[in-house]
Amino acid sequence: MLEDDFYKKVYKVVRKIPFGQVTTYGAIAKFIGSPSSSRVVGWALNSSHNDSSIPAHRVVNRNGLLTGKHHFFGHDLMKQLLENEGINIIDNQVQDFEIKFWKPK
Repeated sequence: MLEDDFYKKVYKVVRKIPFGQVTTYGAIAKFIGSPSSSRVVGWALNSSHNDSSIPAHRVVNRNGLLTGKHHFFGHDLMKQLLENEGINIIDNQVQDFEIKFWKPK
């Protein structure tokens, strides 16, 4: 299935995001060769919450907003996980986003 292959590519990239850093749906989509598929990256991450090896909390939108936070179990879990990694979040937005941003390579 094509969707399974796409999701596997997304998960492989997300597993590489370093502790204390974030990336974006678009950066992942571009890296895996499908730059117009940011939304599908989000769908893949929404399907990954039962796999603790996939740090989906480290993926935010292009402005550093925690747009995926509603797909995490528990109140403010995404925010808490990021703050536990030393990332400052104010009003659901990563502070110093340019510094905390990790570009897939």
